[in-house]
Amino acid sequence: MNAIEKLNKKNQEGKFICIGLDTDINKLPACVKGKANPVLEFNKAIIDKCSGHAAAYKLNFAFYERGGYKGLQTLEDTIALIPEDIMIIADAKRGDIGNTSQMYAEAILSKMNFDSITVNPYMGEDSIAPFIKIPDKLIFILALTSNSGASDFEKMKLGNGLYLYQLVIEKVNQWNTNNNCGIVFGATKPEELYQNMKRIGELPVLLPGVGAQGGSMEDVLKTFKEFKRKDFLINVSRGIIYKSNGTDYAEAALAELVSLNEYARQLLND
Repeated sequence: MNAIEKLNKKNQEGKFICIGLDTDINKLPACVKGKANPVLEFNKAIIDKCSGHAAAYKLNFAFYERGGYKGLQTLEDTIALIPEDIMIIADAKRGDIGNTSQMYAEAILSKMNFDSITVNPYMGEDSIAPFIKIPDKLIFILALTSNSGASDFEKMKLGNGLYLYQLVIEKVNQWNTNNNCGIVFGATKPEELYQNMKRIGELPVLLPGVGAQGGSMEDVLKTFKEFKRKDFLINVSRGIIYKSNGTDYAEAALAELVSLNEYARQLLND
């Protein structure tokens, strides 16, 4: 299955929660800290327990790159643990001039075999073209992000009356000739999400910011329900993987994941 097929299959099964494996060694339960590779041990337990209910996994590169070469090996070993039918997103936010982006695309989408990647569009079309030229991958392009600093640039008003992030969404629709583009839209911006659903069109949406950042899952779901859309992922990281700090951390993560998916299904189907 290609990335879009994996997303659609999970959404059709009523699975909308993407687990962010932003695994911080300083936050791991004591029961794994003595292991040879605590991060991999922790990730394996979460993946083994939760894969039957996860819509996707998102791995933020920063949490692995901080470990140097060993951290990157842990990243690769974690990817190998995830079942084939579940989309794996590289939260890498790449975006550079043509040749450099080409190398990033080959490294992450081909060599490391991620299904998807987050990219930054602010150097223009040529900076993301190498990613979107790979038709079987799903490229999530930053539009309006969940952080407070999004207002510094993303919400600047342009001369044509659009905000910068709205122009990005319109450009992504134009670039989506392979039907493999999506956008990142912060769940902490529910009013803007609602106001821009028609502009977003048929682009799949990755929504970070629920939980620790204060985004409302209910608001997000109500918007997608009203617009009769089910092609989206709500990313939850700390709220799932650190639900318990005890030996039951994987079981607690599963219980929270099941609860969130059930809440999503009920609200979408009411």
